[in-house]
Amino acid sequence: MKNYKILTAIVLFTLFSISCKKDYLERTPGVAISEDEIFADPALAARFADNAYNYVITKYVRFNDHRGTTSQASDEAVSGNSEGSVTSLNRGLYHDHSNGPSLNDIYGVWKLMYAGIAIHNKMLARISEVPPSPNASVPIFNPTRVEGEMRFLRALSYFELTKRFGGVPIVDKVYDVNDDINLPRKTYAEVTQFILNDLNIAITKLGDDAAYGPSNYGRPTIGAAQALRARVLLYAASPLNNSSNDKTKWQAAADAAKVLMDGRYELQASYGDLLNLPSSPEYIMIRIKGNTPLSGEMMQDFSMSPGSGGAQGQMNPTQNHVDMYDMANGKPITDPTSGYNPQKPYENREPRFYDNIIYNDRPWQGGKIEMWSTTDAQGRVSYGKDYNPTITYTATRYYCKKYWPEVYRTVGGSTTLLNYIYFRYAEMMLNYAEAQNEAVGPDQSVYEQLIKIRSRAGIQAGTNNLYGLKAGMTQDEMRTAIRHERSIELAFEDHRWYDIMRWKAGAQTIAVPMKGMNVVKNSNGTFTYTPFVLTSTFQKTWSEIQNLYPIPRAEIYKSKGVLLQNPGWE
Repeated sequence: MKNYKILTAIVLFTLFSISCKKDYLERTPGVAISEDEIFADPALAARFADNAYNYVITKYVRFNDHRGTTSQASDEAVSGNSEGSVTSLNRGLYHDHSNGPSLNDIYGVWKLMYAGIAIHNKMLARISEVPPSPNASVPIFNPTRVEGEMRFLRALSYFELTKRFGGVPIVDKVYDVNDDINLPRKTYAEVTQFILNDLNIAITKLGDDAAYGPSNYGRPTIGAAQALRARVLLYAASPLNNSSNDKTKWQAAADAAKVLMDGRYELQASYGDLLNLPSSPEYIMIRIKGNTPLSGEMMQDFSMSPGSGGAQGQMNPTQNHVDMYDMANGKPITDPTSGYNPQKPYENREPRFYDNIIYNDRPWQGGKIEMWSTTDAQGRVSYGKDYNPTITYTATRYYCKKYWPEVYRTVGGSTTLLNYIYFRYAEMMLNYAEAQNEAVGPDQSVYEQLIKIRSRAGIQAGTNNLYGLKAGMTQDEMRTAIRHERSIELAFEDHRWYDIMRWKAGAQTIAVPMKGMNVVKNSNGTFTYTPFVLTSTFQKTWSEIQNLYPIPRAEIYKSKGVLLQNPGWE
């Protein structure tokens, strides 16, 4: 398996010339900087450490090179684009495009994480050699914080690998170019323990939120390390990785999430702008995507309706996902007493529906969204400006508002602010609720988390102040309620696909008909709504082997038989 990853030495000397990333070690062209010179200069060492942040995940769109999210892999959405890589993804044929720009969530993440790990290992190996900064009052290089950051980033990298592939090779030291690094995979438990060991150290080295100003957003704090620890333990306790349903693992996950419930963080008052704020009491760790032109960005090409200035509008929430949203009274639309009207399907839904989904006839940017078709007396069919089946328009008659706030339009050179959220407080509350319910059952502390989240969402309290939740739920009923809440609260934030994998729930969520909403505009201006099953192009298949990704074939071939493939992907 020689060179199955980018070797540290290679990374060290190539990061100077990577054109697609910021060059943290700017220098006069043609002037080489030796490794010893880097770690003898606190300024250069600090830039070397900062370069590690180029090897973390920073955007929601990954699967198909700016045209596919993990939302489109799950039941949240489909892609209006029917090109080969999209249909291969829908059919679970991950190998077919794993070596090109497509399916970057598989081979792209594998390569990215191990390239970052090489930098973390090099920095940790030589951190003691970096001399003190000349100005001690404002140190250029803070070895304590840098060590904390490197250990956090290494832990995050390995977690991103384990949640996709299970156990992976542990590279925990610097290798020379000529070293034989035919490293076998460690077990999931071994890699998880390695992650936790790094996080335990990182927590003692990092500063709290008060020590980091806005200019340091994207750097981990103590809270971020604790949040990652809570998420790691939740995944370790989940059915995919805890076949015996060991309750102590669930309790450890609950305890880890509870650490963050000490007043440092809180739910912000509003839900609808969570991805679009420069700061929030709910943010634990985010990556701000600064104000950038819409043209050519994910927003215009991927999220915006073509009839409203977008390019292709390929991010299409499914009817499956839309039907998950309760009514404003907190009752599911399947409840006969909920007040749901199938011919007025978008009236009186809970507020997060309007924060996440763009639907037909919604007031939008001074007009209305038009996702209808109509037939005149001569039998001629015409379409609204936001839907046309003969072009790459929405396949489901929905667009994703979370990725497309109303203020953003291409006219006038608009820009977009769309943060990548690594951790926010609502997730920690849901993590706690899930783990605590599995450990001891639906006690009052479990109810409290869901009530707070649903209250913030704007759901009506009801006569029992349970915000639509059933009183006296069993553990199984509460499990269903928590999973439902995650699907709505964390919608389109890069959780649903991995939740389905760790719950082993693909048979119930993916291997079902994917649906859209047919909208017919009548001659009197009203609409007729009829859910329909999407064509085979947009249907998805599921088998249990998809609970893990395949190890990229190129890595298997390089390993000379040492790196073993995940079962079913051979």
